[in-house]
Amino acid sequence: MELSWPMKLRIAAAATVGVLLIGVLAWPMAEPFGRVRAMGFSNAVILVVLAFVAGLIGYFVSWPFGREIGILAVPSGLTIWAVRSGSMAGLIQLNPTVDQRMALVTTLKWEPFFWLAIVAAGFAGVLLAMKLSPNKHMANQEESKSGPYKYLNVIIALVCSVVIAQFSIRIIAQDVRLASVIGQPAIGQIVFAVLISFGCAAFVVKKFLNLSYIWPSIASAFVTAVMAAIYARDIPYLVRNWPPAFFSNSVISVLPVQMVAFGTLGSVAGYWMAIRYDYWRKHEIK
Repeated sequence: MELSWPMKLRIAAAATVGVLLIGVLAWPMAEPFGRVRAMGFSNAVILVVLAFVAGLIGYFVSWPFGREIGILAVPSGLTIWAVRSGSMAGLIQLNPTVDQRMALVTTLKWEPFFWLAIVAAGFAGVLLAMKLSPNKHMANQEESKSGPYKYLNVIIALVCSVVIAQFSIRIIAQDVRLASVIGQPAIGQIVFAVLISFGCAAFVVKKFLNLSYIWPSIASAFVTAVMAAIYARDIPYLVRNWPPAFFSNSVISVLPVQMVAFGTLGSVAGYWMAIRYDYWRKHEIK
């Protein structure tokens, strides 16, 4: 099940739409570190609208597989913000005291849900495009069983995704380690760690719960929220003993926009890898 060149071109086209609308056109709205509080309400609304349009266009440029590929437009665009938004260490340097870091962490706990809303706006654009499109054969792709077990599976998927992702990021995102703290990983290390971690989470969720990439993608916001709450307990110790570039664990060194953007892309990739693996088990090893 290798990707054909037409399929690769469709993926590239959808990603390009997101990069142009979100990563390039919307970038002047971003302050350093790409933070919601710095962006302002009006710019945030504009970003939501651009995300919706990116999903809508992404569907048609990747037709007839717009449902599967168009969703990549917005997270692809957000990766430009994620790469250009500095680092968590730089952000903490601007908030050196205990009180300032506590206030920062309070904001960071909720910020990933905004970026998740931006991704969801892109998904909404894809859904509208599906309604407008004459191609209906992919209108419904629900995997999970209906009934009460469906909701239990969703909860399990969210919890497992959070656990798998944060555990994997801790292992993969590495830098200088001194005693109980770790330095700020490089952006390339963060990108690799988040993509692989959520890819693994989505693979497990699809393979064992038969659920889609939506739930690991949502879990990307909860990973930051949970780890920010844990990090808050360590702030007094870190302020007294370590420079801002060191953290109690590497997960907190990932900015919310980085976690959601690369977490979503990793989740989609992991989902399709699970489908490919099942196909290989059924056909290739016979």
